Amino acid sequence: MLTAIIVEDEYLAREELAYLIRTYSKIDIAAQFEDGLEAFKYLQDHDVDLVFLDIQIPSIDGVMLAKNLRKSSHPPEVIFVTAHKEFAVDAFELEAFDYILKPYNEARITHLLQKIEARKVPALANLAANAESPAAVHAGQGAGSSATMADEGMLHRNQMVNLVKGERIIVTPCAQIYYAEADEKLTYVYTRDDRFVMPMSISEFISRLPTDGFFRCHRSYCVNINKIREIVPWFNSTYLIRLHELSAEIPVSRSNIKAFRQLMRL
Repeated sequence: MLTAIIVEDEYLAREELAYLIRTYSKIDIAAQFEDGLEAFKYLQDHDVDLVFLDIQIPSIDGVMLAKNLRKSSHPPEVIFVTAHKEFAVDAFELEAFDYILKPYNEARITHLLQKIEARKVPALANLAANAESPAAVHAGQGAGSSATMADEGMLHRNQMVNLVKGERIIVTPCAQIYYAEADEKLTYVYTRDDRFVMPMSISEFISRLPTDGFFRCHRSYCVNINKIREIVPWFNSTYLIRLHELSAEIPVSRSNIKAFRQLMRL
C-alpha cells in the first residue's frame, strides 16, 4: 500500500484533501502537518511514498522543503497543492509529480489519484516480486543489492519526464516524445498530439532524457529515433528526418552526420 503525508496549514483544506484521498484511493495517510519543519523532522525518521505539499506554510515553505527532500536517499514523490499559479516553474524544476491548484476540483483529484496508483502500485509490486525471487535473494547476500534496487528506481524515473502545460505539470513517458526544438532560452517539445514550452535550453532538456533512444541531430533539434519514418538526402550530403504521424522535417547538421549514419546504419 502507498503511504502519504499531507503538509497544509489550512485546516479545512487539509481535511478536504484527506477526505478525497481516503474516498478515491487506497493510499494510507500516515500523518498530517501544518508546519514545514515538523513535516521535515517526521520524514527524517519515516519513509513515505507521497507528500501532498502546500507551498506557503510556516517554518519552511513548500519549495524549500521539497528541495531538501530531493537530497534524501529515497525521496518521496511530491504533489504540490496551492492556490498560487506562479510556483509552477519551481515545481517543474523540482520534478514534482503534479501541481494541483486550490480550490480542489474533485474530478482533477480523482484523476491524479488514479494516475498515482496506476504508476506507483505496479512498481512497488515488481520490486516486491524481485526481492522475493531466488535471484534477488542471492544478490541480496552481496554488497550490491541496495545499489541494484536504487538503479531500478532510477531507471523507472528516467523513463519519464515532466512537461509544463500552463500551470500544470504533465508527467510524460519519454517514449511519447517525438522531438524537441530550441528557441533561444526555451525548448519546444512535441508529442503526437501536443506541444509543450519548456523554460530551459535544449541541452538541459536533453540531460533529462534517457541516453538511448534520443539523438541530438542538430544544435537546435533532438529527435526520438524510434519515431523516424523517413530519412531524405539533403544538400551538402546532409539529411532531413521525417517522423511518423507528424509533418515536421528535422535537419541533420553536417557535424552530426557521421554519428547519425553510424546510429542508423546508413
